[in-house]
Amino acid sequence: MKKSRYKRILIKISGEILTGDRGYGIDPEVIRQIAQEIKEVAGLGVEIAIVIGGGNIFRGVAASSKGMDRATADYMGMLATVLNGLALQDALEKMNVHTRVQTAIEMREIAEPYIRRRAIRHLEKGRVVIFAAGTGNPFFTTYTAASLRAMEIGAEVILKATKVDGIYDADPVLNKAARKYEELTYLDVLKKQIKVMDATAISLCMDHRIPIIVFSLKEQGNIERVVLGEKIGTEVRA
Repeated sequence: MKKSRYKRILIKISGEILTGDRGYGIDPEVIRQIAQEIKEVAGLGVEIAIVIGGGNIFRGVAASSKGMDRATADYMGMLATVLNGLALQDALEKMNVHTRVQTAIEMREIAEPYIRRRAIRHLEKGRVVIFAAGTGNPFFTTYTAASLRAMEIGAEVILKATKVDGIYDADPVLNKAARKYEELTYLDVLKKQIKVMDATAISLCMDHRIPIIVFSLKEQGNIERVVLGEKIGTEVRA
């Protein structure tokens, strides 16, 4: 029988992954594949929380760089994460995985407000919990939201699911000679200014010793491999 390395995890899914080959919006097939992987991991008895980005629909930082008020742009980006969260919830529940979406900005008609103790209770009951709308505050990224929620719910690890199979010393798409890191410390990431997460998110993880594993979601079954303890991607830790 497969045995998980972790009891409770938080998965950070970037919005860009959801576009598939479209380059924009939500690809239903990509959402279905991600939901299938999450279902398989949940079947191992792992408690799963998810923080989802919104870059496939709207990026607040990009909009503010073109003249939009930063706070307004960030709120719009938070709403984009809610759209993605609802799409993932729909895909999971079609697979009979009980799921709750909790939002940092109150919108009771479509999701629960974020309440820490309620979120933990959902996890204990085996429900997948999707945290949307970031932290509910402008000027903070969904990476910071992931670090914050991981601490609040007592997650043992943050799994950062991306398009790239780890952290490199240069962009592997542009530089074929880019070298992949197997392991890094939090201080390495901060000193070298490696853009795996923003400095606030890394500092939060460092203070509370929450490891971050960066891996590719393009290869099917990778979430389960990480949870079972296989060495894939790059691990950032103390």
